[in-house]
Parts: sequence; C-alpha cells; structure tokens
Amino acid sequence: MPYLSNEPAAPAFLHRMLNAHPDGCCTPAPAIKPAPAPAPRRARLADLDAYLHCSIIGTCLTTGELRKLVPRYAPQLDRKSATDLEIHHTAVELSTQGEGPAKDLHKALDTRHALTIKRFKPAADEAALETLWREALAHGDVPGAYWALLTHPLCSHDLIRLAFGDVHMLSHLVGASNRADLRRLSGLEDECARLRTQNAAQQARLQQLGAQHHQDMATAEQQATQLALLRDQHADLASSALVDELAQLRAELDARNTQLALQSGRRAEAEALLESSQQRVVAQERELHHLRTEADCSRNEAQALEQALEQALAPQTEAPLLPQLHGRSVLYVGGRPQSTTALTQLVAAAGGELLSHDGGIEDRKGMLSTLLPRAQLVVFPVDCISHNAMHVTRQLAERAGIPCHPLRTASVGSFVELMRRLERDQRWQPAA
Repeated sequence: MPYLSNEPAAPAFLHRMLNAHPDGCCTPAPAIKPAPAPAPRRARLADLDAYLHCSIIGTCLTTGELRKLVPRYAPQLDRKSATDLEIHHTAVELSTQGEGPAKDLHKALDTRHALTIKRFKPAADEAALETLWREALAHGDVPGAYWALLTHPLCSHDLIRLAFGDVHMLSHLVGASNRADLRRLSGLEDECARLRTQNAAQQARLQQLGAQHHQDMATAEQQATQLALLRDQHADLASSALVDELAQLRAELDARNTQLALQSGRRAEAEALLESSQQRVVAQERELHHLRTEADCSRNEAQALEQALEQALAPQTEAPLLPQLHGRSVLYVGGRPQSTTALTQLVAAAGGELLSHDGGIEDRKGMLSTLLPRAQLVVFPVDCISHNAMHVTRQLAERAGIPCHPLRTASVGSFVELMRRLERDQRWQPAA
C-alpha cells in the first residue's frame, strides 16, 4: 500500500516550477546505486553439523586418502598398522576442528570432487540442486554429488536431511546384498581359475615366441655375416652366378628381417596381454578374499543362531540359548530397541541380566558411567552406535578393567555368536 501524507497537496504551479530545470547545474545528481550484496560462499567442512561428518568422511574419501592425511595430525596412529575404523574415527574427530586438520580434509574433498562441484555450481535454486542430486543418485555418482550438495550456498536444511537420509539408506542396502555376494563368490572362483589357465597358456605362448625370436636373430646374424663376407669378395667376383646368389641372399635377408619385425610385434602384444591378465587376476583375488571374509562372518553368525535354535527346539530340553551367566550382568550400549528386547529375554533365560543404554540418543550419557560398574562384560554393535559413544564406552570399560567387545551388527545372531565364542575361547568365564 503506498504511503499517504497527512499534509495538503501543493498547488500545481509549484510542481511545474520545481520540475523545471532551465540550467544543467540545477539538474539533480543521479542516485548512487547501492553496492551489490556479496555472493554467498560455499560451506566449509567445519561449518557443517557434526552429525554429517561421519557420512561425509566415510562416503566421499577413500581409506587410502585418509591414511595419507590423518597421521599428520594424529601421531599416535601408525599409517600401516592402524585399522580402517581407527583411521575413520580419527578423521571424523579432526573434521570438527576449524584449523589445519579440517582445512586439509576440506581441500582433499574439493580436489577429489572438483568436476562434480563445478557441475553443481550453476544451480540457481533448491529445485535445481535436488534435480542434480537425484540424477547423481540414479547414476551411482554419490560421493562427489553428496559433497557438492552439502557445501553449495543454496542448499537448505530440508535438502541436507533428504541427502543424508538417502546416503544412510544406501548403507543398509549393502547388508542386503550379502546373499548376492555369496552367489557371486562361486562365479569369481571359477573366473580366477579360468584366468590362471589363460595366463599359463599365454606364458607358454610368450616363451615360444621368445625362442622363435632368438632363433630368427641368430639366423639374421649368420646371414649378415655371410653378406659381409660376400661384399668383401665382391671385387674379385666376375661370375654372374655369384652375383645372382648374392642378390638371392639379400632377398632372403630382407624376408627374414620382415618376419623378425612381425615376431617382435606379436611378442609385444603377448606381453601386454599377459600383464593385463595378471592385473585382472590380482583384482579378482583381492575381491575374492574380501567376499570370503564377509561370508565367513555371516556363516559364523548363522551357524550360532542355527545351533541355538536347534537347542531351543530339541525335545525335553530347557537349556538356554546362551552359556549360563550365573547372575552376571552384560552392558549393551547402542543397538535397536527390537533387538534389545529379545536380548534381554535371552540373557535372563541364561541366568543373567542385560543392562542397556542407547548410546546417548534418549538416555543421558551420564547414566553410562552409573551402569558400567554393575556389569562384568560390555558389548556394543559397531553399525548402530555413534563414534563418540563407542569411544566413551571403550575408555570407561578399560578404566574399570571390564572386558569390552564389539559386535559386527546389532542383530541377535551377532550377540549369540560372540557369547558362544567367548565361552569356547575361555576369554570370559562367568563365575559359578
């Protein structure tokens, strides 16, 4: 609504006088335009919420890059012997510091994903950013797109939560692919055997070509010697028959040289093919080793659950699924409410007590130091606990002298497998 003055309007002639400019000097100076507002800058790693750092470090940087960078600011970690989890955990802690560590991590992320950042830069609104993110998600280009989106000046909190949720759900899909990996395991083993056979055949072929090459070289040297001898005798030769023989030898030498060049080219191709096959064999064996390790862990957990289920379903038996605890208490930090309820019943059936703490989501972290002295064993699932809660739990357990063991997942199978393994290895014996 326009502003209306309470004072009476001036006569019309005053307007004409005031608006007349007979002289250039009476012309009002042009209005000075305000300086344009500075363009918004990209967010820095240290500016982002702390809960995003774990997903950024784990998704957007490789373990090899972190092993080169993290030990500079964490001398207590050995670059070669430190586990991937220790490297990742330390990198997440360093990313919250606004000085050197966080700046170097930010620089490493920008360098690695420079092309994707450049692709996201022209986005003029939140809708354009979300479209770019959806396209990257559909094509599997998640690491670069995730970093470019979170640091974009126009990225809103709603879009950050959307991207964080997508990345979080992708981590769950990895567990669902275990059965597909087991099916691929047999195929990879057959592929490795086929590549080894092919590699052996190529090596034999390469040796054959090498022997032929040496033989051709010896023949060529012999013919060159004969040609030199004939050249020395050429001045004394008058017979046309000898001249014809010399021409024939030259033709044979040219043919041998052509064949030698052909054999050399074939040998170079065979060597390149052999090197490529060896690289594929190494990559397949590395992936096979990783899948075997994952399969062994899953097999052990499934076997523990199967044995526990058979024991529970056996007729005329009331033996618990877990070893007898004789009144001992187990502190379970983190996990999911559904699994915690089932574990409480299992531990109670074995004559023990399960003390649970969700790692600080709803329970106060101060309760952890109150519950821990009541326990004789501390466990936590590494896939369902924050880095800070895991670090605090380990420190408190070590300070109190209480055994502390990680669980591979928050499933009941992981818990049952650990308890049976501890009993079998006699690493934690409940008192009778």
